[in-house]
Amino acid sequence: MEPAAPQEQKDYAAQIAELENEWKPGPDGILRRAAGRVVAFDTQGRVLLQLGHDSADSQHRWWFTPGGGLNPGESAQRGAAREFAEETGVHISATRLIGPVLSRHAVFRFVGETRRQDELFFLVHLTAEEAKAAISGTNTQLTVLEQDVLDAIAWHSPAELAALAAGPVPIYPRELPQYAAQWFQGWDGTMREIHEE
Repeated sequence: MEPAAPQEQKDYAAQIAELENEWKPGPDGILRRAAGRVVAFDTQGRVLLQLGHDSADSQHRWWFTPGGGLNPGESAQRGAAREFAEETGVHISATRLIGPVLSRHAVFRFVGETRRQDELFFLVHLTAEEAKAAISGTNTQLTVLEQDVLDAIAWHSPAELAALAAGPVPIYPRELPQYAAQWFQGWDGTMREIHEE
């Protein structure tokens, strides 16, 4: 792999600085932010997941749903729709999102620091055309940091989700395999709440 060009290094440094602006120290001193995430289903009931790694530790990898930090004053629903479009290239109206179905409070290490993220998850059912576009890699608006840390995007059947959950690379939220099959059939109106470290 060739060393990054000076402009790429500058862009990457700017992206890290921008990322750090999203995170504010909480009362306990741990960096914290709010986020919106999307559990997307295709017509077969498969779930869209991304594989990523920590830029500070490439061996630290995990599977997760599209989404990310909220802009100032942005609702979780709108932020989830915006992040989904940026990461997949598929633009969905926030009104198509169902939920929130899950509130996840997570503590994890990323870019060399312990962080706390409060996430709201929403569901969306994509058309066959949208599902194909979501993994095509076209029309995305990934930041330089996201281009570095996002390794793959793929659809996973319920059986594949269960296999991933039992494998060496974690899936977040950990309960996703058990919830996904229920959510594909229809949301019962209950917002679950989980804490993960």
